[in-house]
Amino acid sequence: MSSSPAVIKSPSGRLMRHQAKVTTTPKESAEAKAIRVAQERNERLEENKAYLAHPNVAAYLKAIGAAEGGGYDFKYGAVKGKKNDPWRFTDTSTHPGPGFGGKTTAAGMYQITIDTWRQFGGKMGLTDFSPNTQDLIAVEMLRSIGVIDKIKAGDVAGAMPKAALKWAALPEGPGLANHYPPQPYVEYSEFLAAYKAAGGTGK
Repeated sequence: MSSSPAVIKSPSGRLMRHQAKVTTTPKESAEAKAIRVAQERNERLEENKAYLAHPNVAAYLKAIGAAEGGGYDFKYGAVKGKKNDPWRFTDTSTHPGPGFGGKTTAAGMYQITIDTWRQFGGKMGLTDFSPNTQDLIAVEMLRSIGVIDKIKAGDVAGAMPKAALKWAALPEGPGLANHYPPQPYVEYSEFLAAYKAAGGTGK
């Protein structure tokens, strides 16, 4: 059953009917949207470059890379020190794709999958898989789990529980194992030593 517009009597005795007005938000043009998205991506990129320049953040990333045991040119299955390793890549113009066995696309220093590369790299408009892009994506990953400020402040232990959700080789904190057993992981003391050796401060 539809309701009739509200009837209001004016001071002069005249009956008045109230009719609601519908307001609409102007639709964003395709060109305006493209400009806005490009600006947002550029702002995110510049913010992450600034984070990457912080010594504690840079040291934390180096410690992650050491824990994961990879390299910027590693596909899944590559082995450090192995000559003519078939699971290395040289084309950094895009994500290298699946590694050994074809089961996972984890690649690079931080074992970034192709889906993670698209999601987090896309936030900054990045389309290659260069070492710098890998670093920036790792920064974006740390931002996404809300621990980047802890890392800047040197609160390594405070950042570990959430970071361990992203990287299986990380422990969840001092005296704790990783979040994904039975995957191998480094002890917290080893992670902290790598972090400090890379110039990080804190505990």
